[in-house]
Amino acid sequence: MSRFLYRLGGAAATHPWRTVAVWLAALVAVLAVSGVAGGTTHDNYEVAGTPSQRGTDLLARAFPDMSGTDARIVVHGDRLDPAQLTALSQRLADLDHVGTVSPPRMSADGDTALISLTYTVPVTEFSGSEAVDALEKAAKPTVDAGLRGEFGGQVPENIGAISGVAEAIGIVAALVILLLAFRSIVAAGLPIAVALVGLGIGTGAITLLAAVTDVSTTAPTVASMVGLGVGIDYALLLVTRYNEGVRSGLEPRVAAATATATAGVSVVVAGATVLLSLFGLAFAGLPIYRSFGSATALVVAVVVISAITLVPALCALSGRRALPRTQRQNYAAHSATAGGPESGEPALPTAVTAPSSAGALEPPLVTAGRPAPTGTVAERPTATARWAERVGRRPLPWAVGALAVLVVLAAPMVGMRTWPQDAGSQPTSNTTRQAYDLIAAEYGEGANGPLLVAVDLARVPESSLPALTARLANDPGVATVSPAVVAPSGEAAVVSVEPKYGPQDERASELVDHLRTDVLPAGAEITGITAIFRDISALLSDRLWYVVGVVVALSLVFLLLMFRSVIVPLKAAAMNLLSIAAAYGVMTAVFQWGWGAELLGLPHAVPVSTWVPLLMFAVLFGLSMDYEVFLLSRIREDWLRTGDAHGSVVRGLASTGRVITGAALIMVAVFIGFGMDTDITVKMVGVGMAVAVAVDATIVRMILVPATMALLGRLNWWLPKWLDRVLPEVDPHAEQVEPTVAPEPELATAR
Repeated sequence: MSRFLYRLGGAAATHPWRTVAVWLAALVAVLAVSGVAGGTTHDNYEVAGTPSQRGTDLLARAFPDMSGTDARIVVHGDRLDPAQLTALSQRLADLDHVGTVSPPRMSADGDTALISLTYTVPVTEFSGSEAVDALEKAAKPTVDAGLRGEFGGQVPENIGAISGVAEAIGIVAALVILLLAFRSIVAAGLPIAVALVGLGIGTGAITLLAAVTDVSTTAPTVASMVGLGVGIDYALLLVTRYNEGVRSGLEPRVAAATATATAGVSVVVAGATVLLSLFGLAFAGLPIYRSFGSATALVVAVVVISAITLVPALCALSGRRALPRTQRQNYAAHSATAGGPESGEPALPTAVTAPSSAGALEPPLVTAGRPAPTGTVAERPTATARWAERVGRRPLPWAVGALAVLVVLAAPMVGMRTWPQDAGSQPTSNTTRQAYDLIAAEYGEGANGPLLVAVDLARVPESSLPALTARLANDPGVATVSPAVVAPSGEAAVVSVEPKYGPQDERASELVDHLRTDVLPAGAEITGITAIFRDISALLSDRLWYVVGVVVALSLVFLLLMFRSVIVPLKAAAMNLLSIAAAYGVMTAVFQWGWGAELLGLPHAVPVSTWVPLLMFAVLFGLSMDYEVFLLSRIREDWLRTGDAHGSVVRGLASTGRVITGAALIMVAVFIGFGMDTDITVKMVGVGMAVAVAVDATIVRMILVPATMALLGRLNWWLPKWLDRVLPEVDPHAEQVEPTVAPEPELATAR
């Protein structure tokens, strides 16, 4: 792989403008096509085989006018005119695809009216916000009359809006961190530019994907979050290696090719681990998770390709301007004295250097008999090197201490309660949340999550419906029950049941289980949003460990092939699970316990969204492997070159610690930006992933990993001989490449 990446990076660096033009053309083309042929996002909660889905399917067959999505309008004011409400109901009935409009349901004090409507089509039939726009237009005369109108139901809740504010916050924060790290505007802007190009193409590809399959309304935002974070990180790693090469005396275009051959391997391997982890979401059993995985995988794949092609091109264009000003001045002064590009001599004479035993392309510290420019060789150990030495001297206490901190952070996870996102979790500024609060205040909490009992009259006699209705009404958890409505075909009947509890209340889920087990006869199924969410939560609880097993197993096999070690993959999986558990614990304390809810714009504590734990696991396991790959690649290079197990850990951490810390800071900044998003699921994912990356890059990578590797010594790289014979040779560092200080013939270009 190193040889291929060297040639790829060299080709991009030799023809930088051509490479940049190709990427810009691809960006414009994808965005243009997606604008014309792209689809819209929506949430698909259909889960075949669940009780709620059987009930939904029965009602869809028996009541075609109720077979689609739904919406609700809450009208509130001091004086409600019946004529105005009648006119509003008529305007709603005239909207496209509206099947039924319920009579206005007045509150006890007469200041609020609730109008519910059902559609004949699913929410997927609506493009963008057209359905919400139509509702707002129908309600406008009522609102203009001085009344308050708020919107709830599936239509308003499932129309996603991407503001770009979260992305902007993350980009600005990342730029500041990059400026501090590189002390060069060119070097700082380069990773941002590459990530944005990859993100733009990936986002356009998601829009095209939405035209042929279901894509969740939250999936593009999650994909942007991950793509922006890894895109900047991958470019950062390449630019860092490029600067190392330039400082050591390599001509910029060769430095770009060499960076692609070395750091590019880590980028490809890290990106592959992320894609493997996202593949695990396909086993979650829900279409919404498949869309999360496919959308995010699209963006990650694009940013990996952009990193290993666009970064070397931009590095070649930037030349030595990617270095800090002081280093450029030192280099210019040295070149003027020793002879070089600035003095009119040829660029740099050819000097072939031997690759490391790992196959990595190591740029020479001394070129063609003259010393490296001033300031390129450290006179004393860096702070990271001193830290690595400290951990390596006493690994056991450091490992125990780090493990104790992780256990404390993860402890709240034991009490985590999950519930899918609904309007009651949204910020109070949202119209769906305001409608939710009005309904709860005027009609009771359960009115926000009514249960629909679908009765198959082929199995339950129609004459038994009054008795069934009475049993439901007498249940202590039920607030009200509407009379049974029989379909015109006589195939089925529906009974509307309002619980005494809101959808997020644990008692609402317990009521669903109780009614199914103790009250309803065979042939009667409970559906409605509360029952659907109850079934989804149960399904995900069962599937979680299945997905965890698939993701961990795939990652173990992949790392086994990459690093040819049994211990390293097992230890990497254990470390990743610890950092994810710590993130779950912090997220439980912040959201469910309410320790930081108000700071994040939430008025009260909320359960952890059902979508978050499994989604976070798949994404974070891949992202954690990024840092593991970055660190272990350097340690493995040193180990194969020196055979010094302890020293390779220290030197590997010393050489990558600053990069990992900087990359983690950038990713944390990006994720915190998304933590400011108004959508509760995006907010939870952003906060949880920021915590996980911070924990992983500090406690895990800087303490626990080097401490355990120092304790294990040579055992880190143990591989049974029989397994060594069986495993295919896929070591990406194994190819022998001969990097040169001057460009190879196909790369040679006069400066």
